[in-house]
Amino acid sequence: MVNNASVILSIVDRLSPDFAQRSVTRTRVSSDPCLPARLPTTGFLQREAEQNAPKAVLRQLRRSPSPPLSPTTECHDATEDTPPHAERRDSVSSNPEQSSPTRALAGLFSRSQPSGGWKEPQPFEVFRAIERKDIMFLMEVRDRAFPLLLRKTGDATPLLHAMRIGQSHRDVAILLLGAFSRWINHLEDSEIGLPRTRVVLKALRTNLKLGIDYGLYKSQSDLVASFMQTLVMSEGEKWIRAQVSSASLALRSGNAGKPVSTAEAAVRKFATKELSKADAIAALEDYVANATVDLLLLGAWAMALESIEGEQIPFYYFARDDRVFKAFTDRVNAHQAAIRRALSRRLKWQFRVLQTVLEGRNTTYRRKVEILIEELDDGDGL
Repeated sequence: MVNNASVILSIVDRLSPDFAQRSVTRTRVSSDPCLPARLPTTGFLQREAEQNAPKAVLRQLRRSPSPPLSPTTECHDATEDTPPHAERRDSVSSNPEQSSPTRALAGLFSRSQPSGGWKEPQPFEVFRAIERKDIMFLMEVRDRAFPLLLRKTGDATPLLHAMRIGQSHRDVAILLLGAFSRWINHLEDSEIGLPRTRVVLKALRTNLKLGIDYGLYKSQSDLVASFMQTLVMSEGEKWIRAQVSSASLALRSGNAGKPVSTAEAAVRKFATKELSKADAIAALEDYVANATVDLLLLGAWAMALESIEGEQIPFYYFARDDRVFKAFTDRVNAHQAAIRRALSRRLKWQFRVLQTVLEGRNTTYRRKVEILIEELDDGDGL
């Protein structure tokens, strides 16, 4: 747009000077400056989002009805064992093509060794490698003869020997602990019930208990978590079964049963009894939270199996990263129609709350437990 005011005023001035002077007289606008309020910082907005977003989703879930059954779902349910076409996350232990890293490394070593083969070392050679900090040798033993890292010779195990040497060999002790956790986490389903596996689990428990008694847990929290993990896998199935029943009963009672707090208290009591020193619990927070979540998932699924036909979640998945959650999600996806039709309104809502809160890795297990307490224990309930 072109501003022709000056041209027009020039013409008017020539034709009627008095009119031109009157037309250009204007009242001056007074100045009234103001400053906008300062916006919140990015950190404040992030904290508000992390705190309020899960609560908003849960408030919506609390009163939202279960999605109605569609004709497609009804037809699908006739073939009960075929999972729906919805996107699913495969369980860590359900993929037959997945090989454990231990086996992969063993294969790598076997390909790189001379044709003469590899001779299993004597226990004294393992102790000597620890003294010399021969990391490559110890890693090879881990992949080829793992039980040697657990064998007690005299009054010491390899882990205890590394700890006794002192701070200079702390990295070797941590390497051994990492080998223990790695072996546990990568056990395959078919290996869990084997007699040799039970023997190794018992030896692992002995090694870790000796390490805890020696005092490494004061500076290395992985030792305590590994000990609890091994303990539950070797002798804890009876305890898990009892606590799953307790979690199911608490979930059935709704927020009156305080299901999250009940499960967490059971895990803490078990840990305190086995570790026998209260100050060790400070190193167990992640494990306690992980175990609490798993008890709730196992309890919820056990309740579902009272009304629908499905596969139980193996107890040996317990507190091994997110294995129970993945197995729970797989089973919920596989039996969506039966769940919608047969489960109670409360249990379906609890399923949705558990899935919503536990999905993803951006939030710690500790924070997830806190959110579940707010909703399942202290919320309005159903």
